[in-house]
Amino acid sequence: MATETSQKQLRWYNIALLAFVAVWGLGNVVNNFYNQGLTVVVSWILIMILYFVPYTLMVGQLGATFATEGGGVSSWIQNLSGKRLAFFAAWTYWVVHVPYLAQKPQTILIAFSWLFQSNGSFVKTANALVVQLLCLVLFFIFLWMSSRGITTLNRLGSIAGSAMFVLSILFIILGVSAPMMTGSSIATAHMDQLSSYIPKFDLNYLTTIAMLVFAVGGAEKISPYVNKTHDPAKEFPKGMIALAIMVAVSAVLGSFAMGMIFDAHHLPADLYANGAYMAFQRLGAFYHVGNLFMWIYAIANAMASMAALAVSIDAPLRMLLEDADPHFVPKALSKKNKRGVYTNGYLMTAILVGIIIVLPALGIKGMNDFYGWLLNLNAIVMPMRYLFVFLAYMLLSRQLDKFHSTYMFMKHKTGGFIVGLWCFLFTAFACVLGMIPKGAFVHSVAGWWFQFGLNIVTPIGLLALGLLLPLIARRHEIAEDITGK
Repeated sequence: MATETSQKQLRWYNIALLAFVAVWGLGNVVNNFYNQGLTVVVSWILIMILYFVPYTLMVGQLGATFATEGGGVSSWIQNLSGKRLAFFAAWTYWVVHVPYLAQKPQTILIAFSWLFQSNGSFVKTANALVVQLLCLVLFFIFLWMSSRGITTLNRLGSIAGSAMFVLSILFIILGVSAPMMTGSSIATAHMDQLSSYIPKFDLNYLTTIAMLVFAVGGAEKISPYVNKTHDPAKEFPKGMIALAIMVAVSAVLGSFAMGMIFDAHHLPADLYANGAYMAFQRLGAFYHVGNLFMWIYAIANAMASMAALAVSIDAPLRMLLEDADPHFVPKALSKKNKRGVYTNGYLMTAILVGIIIVLPALGIKGMNDFYGWLLNLNAIVMPMRYLFVFLAYMLLSRQLDKFHSTYMFMKHKTGGFIVGLWCFLFTAFACVLGMIPKGAFVHSVAGWWFQFGLNIVTPIGLLALGLLLPLIARRHEIAEDITGK
């Protein structure tokens, strides 16, 4: 009994801090401020209350219910529905990382351009095709490194990740206090008027919701910690509410800081790619330290991005293939080399990421437009994995008599199902409307239709590949039965 108690040492504030580091980052503030300006303040508050809090509490109940399962969302689905749906959950979790892997080389190039040039000219002047080829080469280098089991970047990434977290908090403190501490002027007019923060709920606004959902997603990462919490029924929800408050305060104050540094009504066109660097550069000028803040951020972001790229090549693939059912995944994909690397899985990753990197060159001109399109594609595709979290919760709500948990978010079957359905439909709604191209990255009618087509075809194509694998696996099984091998 004493041993069991000693293992449950995490308190609500420990859980909140662990989750905050896993979920939050400065890029969330910059990207959504670019999309919505000061009105994002109200959007942050709404998304926290209506989406993020129930999302985290659902994850808590699922994590506590299936505490001994190591496969995350796919394990939950397998216990609640069966192997077929669990495979599609695992496939979706892996395949949504493909655009993410295509984006990371861009992030690394931009970080190094700021580190060595101290400006954002790379994004403004670089030829998109040249950049895409550089990204492809960079990705293949990291693919090779990951296949060799090189772990140095992982250790450096942990340090860089911690530095990025500290810099995100530092940005808020320095940005909000800059006018008082340095006498700098506030860039955005009428920040003292309530009307500046009220969104206009039109189609343009609705197309930006996916980026908000993308920003607050990933809470399922904390599910393993639920049953390690002291008194989960009381402390875990308290920790998640504390998390929501921390994220909301960081998002709101970060948006205020952005409004003080940038004119929300006349934002630079390259704010997605260069915004964080420009912000730290301006803060350095305010506090008379030159480019120091920007250089530190560039180094930390480059290292964190390199580590994330290396880890995201291998880890999601292992989740898909480690315990793959041969009825759904062809045996050829599970082939390993002497280092334990899934060679054919790596080849599949290389082909899909290569297509995502190179194909846009046919219709997207300019590095900034390419970066903006790929970031918005990630905001469309990444939240699709959250759909299986909400599906799992709906299934669990129907089977509460069968599965028991140390922590319960909703004890009422119908109530739990409705909350899960709400989050499922809201996520799907955000993803679909997010497919409409953002005007800032489209300069012609043909370009608009090209990006719109890519935004539809890419997620459908990536998910549809998951439907093909069971068919291929079945053909291989039939062939083996015929040949007797």
